[in-house]
Amino acid sequence: MAAKSLPTVLIVDDEPHSIAAMRMALEDDFSVLEAESAEEAWEVMEEHWVHVVLSDQRMPGKTGIEFLSEVRDRWPETVRIIVTGYTESNDMIQAINDAGIYQFITKPWHPDQLLMAVKNAARLFQLARDHERMSLEMRYLGSTVSAKLEDRRRVLQEGLGFDKVLRGPNSSLNATISLAQQYASFDVPVLISGEPGTGKTDMARAMHYCSLRSDRPFFELNCAGLTDELVAAELFGVKRGAAPGHSQTRVGLMQKADRGTVFLNGVDSLSRAMQIALLRVLTEGAFQPIGSHETLTTGARILCGAHSDLREAVAGGTFRSDLYFALAVTELTVPPLRGRQGDVAILAERLLHEAAEEHGKPARGFSNAALEFLENYDWPGNLPELRNEVVRMLIVAQDVTLGPELISRHILQAEPGDQGADRQAAHFATFEGTLKERVEMMEMRVLRETLTRCKWNKSKAAAELGLSRVGLRAKLDRYGIEPHAVAKEED
Repeated sequence: MAAKSLPTVLIVDDEPHSIAAMRMALEDDFSVLEAESAEEAWEVMEEHWVHVVLSDQRMPGKTGIEFLSEVRDRWPETVRIIVTGYTESNDMIQAINDAGIYQFITKPWHPDQLLMAVKNAARLFQLARDHERMSLEMRYLGSTVSAKLEDRRRVLQEGLGFDKVLRGPNSSLNATISLAQQYASFDVPVLISGEPGTGKTDMARAMHYCSLRSDRPFFELNCAGLTDELVAAELFGVKRGAAPGHSQTRVGLMQKADRGTVFLNGVDSLSRAMQIALLRVLTEGAFQPIGSHETLTTGARILCGAHSDLREAVAGGTFRSDLYFALAVTELTVPPLRGRQGDVAILAERLLHEAAEEHGKPARGFSNAALEFLENYDWPGNLPELRNEVVRMLIVAQDVTLGPELISRHILQAEPGDQGADRQAAHFATFEGTLKERVEMMEMRVLRETLTRCKWNKSKAAAELGLSRVGLRAKLDRYGIEPHAVAKEED
């Protein structure tokens, strides 16, 4: 291990015995350099890194103060000490101050006095260097942290922002996203309305990660079906011992998400008591944990989702009007899948690839016929129903391209149309027309579904339906049912 290097001190004096005396006092603690004039001392400093200069005042040529003034201009970090044997006037003291002299020592000096003065000067030099280094590091770290924060925000926006909300170029969801992007950077509450499963949480998450709070946490709580106690515990926390089963203090989302975002989905299901508690958070930023008398505050941004129309709930007296107006500073409406023409195919393909990766089963995609059936279905369960259907098709598929024969019967039986027809068997009885017309409509859909599932193998379909091939062909001709353009008709 290399020995620690000693600080360097330069002694400048025209009397050799004075240099020798000072060297003897300092050499155990310092690396000592010598010079007998200001000119010689300058040359020494040009070649060495000097921490402390100890200079006599009275020397031939330049005086000590003149020399140290020049040292200050060239090497300002070097600590300067003057040694004088004369009683100096006020003018001399002023000159010493103007030259930036750290200390002056009068002759005769004591070795301990000299050593202490030089040690303090060396310590001052090191502190100044440390301060300069720390200042540089802080400036560097500050710029580095800012750059890393911007990089993190960019990555989060790309991975969790609005680009993750899949939709087609002409999707009806585009108008909603355009508004959401404008609302994202403003710290105001946002009410997001839409049927269950339409993607309100994804919309709220995208708003968070495209806001200035993106480096802070995002939390989501679905209030639907939860009791007041559970909602309060999740949001506000519980003091230790406040209720059975709470032996430890529980921190709520309002504390965890301070300066972040909390998305409360299903606020239309909150009780009157919880509505009042939420109103206090929105208007005062204040809340109380269960079992605590202490009032806490939060800086979390509140986004809320509602499955039903809160205006109707306010009119019906089940939702507080003051809470509604506190929530609905800005509003967004997420359309259901049946109102998003062209989006179902894009969503289905993404869900298929995600499911294939999760379950380790290869899949290339859907056939055009399968996508047409999926697009023509109403999807009353929205995204969760579509996800379930895609996973089920993947599980039963025998080929990497998923065809329409894998689709559930109630979807295959749906009648295609511009706005989508009624898609559930329970709705068949609501069709207008005579009994014969209604039966024929049901028969046509069953025929279409069976043939699709059987890959248009008419022999197989006829056997399943209890018909002869001639009888099946007659019904197809009667109803004008033809195979899909990409389907291969088999006998």
